[in-house]
Amino acid sequence: MANTTIASFLNQTTASPETCVNVANYFCSDKGIILPIFVEATWPIALRAFLYLFAMLYCFMGVAIIADVFMCSIEVITSKTKTISIVKPGTDIVEEVEVRIWNDTVANLTLMALGSSAPEILLSIVGIIKTGFKSEELGPSTIVGSAAFNLLIITGVCVSAIPAGEVRKIKAVKVFAVTAFFSIFAYAWLYIVLVLNTKDVMDLWEAIVTFMFFPILVILAYIADKDYCSRRVDVEKETDHLELGMGGSQLDQPRLQFSNSSYISHEEESQSGTVLAEYAGMAAELKPGHVNKQSVSEFVKEISKYSGGKLSPEEAAKLAALKIQENEKHDRSWYRVNATRWLVGGRKVSVNVNNSLKEKLEGSQVYDKAKNKDEVPLIIDSASDLSQGGTFSVVEFSASSCAVMESQGTVEVSVLRSGRTNTRVPFRYETIDGTAEAGSDYIPQKDVLVFEPGESMKNIKIVIVDDNQWETDETFFVKLSVDPDSGAVLGRKSINEITIINDDDPGVLDFTKPSFIFKESAGIASVPVQRTKGSDGVISVKWKTKDMRAVNGRDYVGGEGVLEFQHGETEKNIDIQIFDDKDFEKDEDFMVELSDAAGGAMIGRQRRTVVTIVNDDEYNGLVDRVLTIVNVNMDHLQLASSTWGGQFRDAMNVNGGDVENATTMDYVMHFLTFGWKVMFALTPPVNFLGGWLTFIVSLMGFIFLLTVIISDLATTFGCLIELEDNITAITLVAMGTSLPDLFASRTAARAEKYADASIGNVTGSNSVNVFLGLGLPWLIASIYWEAQGEKFAVPAGSLAFSVMAYSICAILCIIILVIRRIVPAFGRAELGGTPSLKYVSSGLMASLWVLYIVLAILETKKVIVVPL
Repeated sequence: MANTTIASFLNQTTASPETCVNVANYFCSDKGIILPIFVEATWPIALRAFLYLFAMLYCFMGVAIIADVFMCSIEVITSKTKTISIVKPGTDIVEEVEVRIWNDTVANLTLMALGSSAPEILLSIVGIIKTGFKSEELGPSTIVGSAAFNLLIITGVCVSAIPAGEVRKIKAVKVFAVTAFFSIFAYAWLYIVLVLNTKDVMDLWEAIVTFMFFPILVILAYIADKDYCSRRVDVEKETDHLELGMGGSQLDQPRLQFSNSSYISHEEESQSGTVLAEYAGMAAELKPGHVNKQSVSEFVKEISKYSGGKLSPEEAAKLAALKIQENEKHDRSWYRVNATRWLVGGRKVSVNVNNSLKEKLEGSQVYDKAKNKDEVPLIIDSASDLSQGGTFSVVEFSASSCAVMESQGTVEVSVLRSGRTNTRVPFRYETIDGTAEAGSDYIPQKDVLVFEPGESMKNIKIVIVDDNQWETDETFFVKLSVDPDSGAVLGRKSINEITIINDDDPGVLDFTKPSFIFKESAGIASVPVQRTKGSDGVISVKWKTKDMRAVNGRDYVGGEGVLEFQHGETEKNIDIQIFDDKDFEKDEDFMVELSDAAGGAMIGRQRRTVVTIVNDDEYNGLVDRVLTIVNVNMDHLQLASSTWGGQFRDAMNVNGGDVENATTMDYVMHFLTFGWKVMFALTPPVNFLGGWLTFIVSLMGFIFLLTVIISDLATTFGCLIELEDNITAITLVAMGTSLPDLFASRTAARAEKYADASIGNVTGSNSVNVFLGLGLPWLIASIYWEAQGEKFAVPAGSLAFSVMAYSICAILCIIILVIRRIVPAFGRAELGGTPSLKYVSSGLMASLWVLYIVLAILETKKVIVVPL
C-alpha cells in the first residue's frame, strides 16, 4: 500500500533532526488506494495539484482509448446473426432471412450503456471498495453530474447541430418514452430512498429494488420496441412492407457480399408490426449498405461518363465505398469509436478521398440519381425526404430547364409546393443573366409570390424580346429563395435554366458529342443529333456509317439514311442496331458522319462522331475489379483489427497508418497518446471467443485499473485545492468521461436520418447508471453491513440536493423535447428546425445545466441551505 511507504518515510524524517521537511504540511496523502506512489512531502502543494490535474486529464484520454476497444468488442457481440428460413405470409415461398441475435433496444440498454458509462459505473464500485464498504461522494455524484451533462449539454448540442432547414426525429418513440420516464423516475427513486423513506440509511430491500429496476427497464423497453401492447397490423399490409426491404445482395458489415438471402429491417418491422417476430421469434435489422452488382455497374458507368472516362478502377472504387459509407446507418458504438479516434489521432473508420474526387461525385449524374426516389440508387433507401414527413413546405421548379422560341414572346415556368401545404408560404424569385442579357433579350423580374394554404403551384411569366435578328441560342436563369423561418425549404430544382432559341433561322445540325459508348448487350445505339441556332421550318440531313474496328453486318447494322426535323424540333436520334455475339472481344468502334443538309440548314463543327461498342465481358471484368477494390476499402471500415499485429500497427502509426490523410492535430494527439495505444494493443483481438475475451479483459483489467487511478487522482486533487468531492465529480470527472459521447452524438445527429443514435440512448444510459452504477455497489455494501448486523449509512446531504436539482432540470428538458415534437413552429422534431428556435432550445438546455451546476456548488458551500 502507498500509505505504508509514506508512514515509513514520515517516521524517518521525524526521527532525523537534520531534515528540513515539515511533515505537518504533507496534506492529502491518504486519499488513494494506489496513489501517491512517490513521497511528495517536499513538493509544493501548487505543483502537486497541477500534476494531479494533468494526470487526471491524461487518464481521461486513456479511458477514451480503452473504451474504444471495449465498444468494438460490444459491436462484435451484438452484431452476431443467424440465418433462418421463413414462409412469406400469404404465399408458399420459403425465404432465407438473416436476423440479429441481439435486439437493438436490449443491446443499447445493456452492453452499449455499459460501454459508454463504464467509467462512471466502475467509479462508484471502486469508491465503495476504497472506503471499506462505506458511502462516499465521488462515484454517486459523478453519475448524477454525468446524467446532467448527457441530457442537457449533449442534447442541446445535437438540437443546434442539424443543418438549417433540416430536422431529426426520434423514430422509436415508444422506447424513448419508456427510457425518458425511467430517467426521471430513477433519480426520483434516489431521493425517496435517501430522504423520504429511511433517511441517511440504505436498507437491504431498497438496494435490491434499486438494482432490480435495471432488468425491469430492459424488459419494458423491449416490450415497447416489439409493440406487444398494440393492436397487430394486417398481415397483407405487412407483407407488402417487408418486400421493400428485400433484394438479391447484401453488404455484410462492413464487407461487400452478394448472396440470395434477404435481410429484413428490424427498424421498419418494429414500427409497423411484428410479423417477423411471429415467424422467427427474434429481432432483425436491415444491413444498411444494401448493394447489388447492377447498381455498382451503373455507378461506375455514370461516374466514368461524367469524368470523361479518366477515372481509374481504384478511384471509382473509392467513390463507391464513400457512397456506401454516406448512406449506411450506424449505431451509437460506431460514432463513439470514430469520435474517440478523431480526438486521439487513431485510425478513422471512414473512406478518405481527395477534394477533386469528391467534386466528381457531387457533380455527377449518379450523385443526383442517388437523391431521387424515382431512380435506382447505389444504396437502397438512401433518398431523403426534404419535407421531413410533411413538417416543411418544399418549394422548387417543376423542371430544371426549359426552352422557348424567341418569337413566342413569353415563357412560363411553374413553381411547385410539396410536403406541408396547409400554411401560407412566401417565396422570392429573380432572373439572372447568362449569355442572354436583361433588357435586350428578356425583361428582368424580381418579385415575391405567395402560396396560400392549399395552393401547390404558381406560375412565373417572363417576357422574351423578339428582335428579328439572328443570334446564337442564349440562356438566362430564374432563381428561387425562401426564408428559413417561414417553414419552407428549397427543393433540388431551385434554379431554372431558360434557353431562348433563335427561330429566325432553320438551324445548324451536328452531333452532341465527339464520341459515344454503348454496351454490346444494349441492342440499339441511339446517337443524338442536335439542331441549334434556330428551329424554323422542316429540314433534313443525310447520315452514313464508316467501319473502324467494328464491321458493318457483323458487329452492327450500318449504312446510310436521312434524318428529318419538323418545325420547332431541336433534337433527334439516329438509331443503329448493334449485335451481341456473346464472345469475348476487345472494344470495337465505327464512325457516323453527317452530310447534305437540306431546307436551308447548315452542318456544324461536330459533323462526325465515333461510336464505341464496349464488350460486356471486359466491362464486367472492370466492375469485378472495382468490387474487389471496394472490398479492400470496406475492410478499412472495420472497427477493430482481427490480429494482434494489426492492433499494434494501428497503435504505433499516426491515423492507423493513413499518413496521407493525417492532419497536424492527428500527429500531436498521436504523440500524446502513443503510450496508451501501445499498452491497449495488448488486449486480445475482438475475434477471440466472439468478442467476449476482449470485453472482459478491457473492462475488468484496463478500465477498472484506470478507474481506480482516476478515483485517486480526483479525490487527491480536490483535497489539495480544498474542493469537495461532489463538486469535482459533477464538473471535471463528469465532463471528462462524457466528452467522447458529446462528439459522437453530434456527428450522429448530423449524419443519421433519425435522432435515435444521437439522443435516443441518453435517457436509457442515464437510467442504467443509477440502477446498475449505484444499485450494484449499494447492494454489495448493504449485504456486507447486514452480515455485520448493521445498516449501510448513506448520508443524503449534498447528493440528495444534487439529485433533486437535476430531476427538476431533467423534467424541463423532456418538456422542451415534447414541445418541439408536437409544435409545428419547431418542425415537429426533437432536433433541428428553424435556426432561431433551435438555438433558443439549445440555449435553454445549456442554461439548465449551468443552473444545476451553480445550485449544486452553492449548496455544497452552504451558501444556500435547503432543508431536506
